[in-house]
Amino acid sequence: MAAGLGVLNLAPRDFWSMTPIELDAALRGAFGGELTGTHPDRAALDGLIHDYPDIEGS
Repeated sequence: MAAGLGVLNLAPRDFWSMTPIELDAALRGAFGGELTGTHPDRAALDGLIHDYPDIEGS
């Protein structure tokens, strides 16, 4: 969130509507090169979606 809202100066609605791949591309564009760190695989994302579902109306 700090990188998207603070460094890239994205509006909150723009930040939250981005996919992780889009955010990665924006950060690569801003800083160049490869970003370090690991990316969750589909199973990990599915687990997070299950553990932290969107709440309707929020």
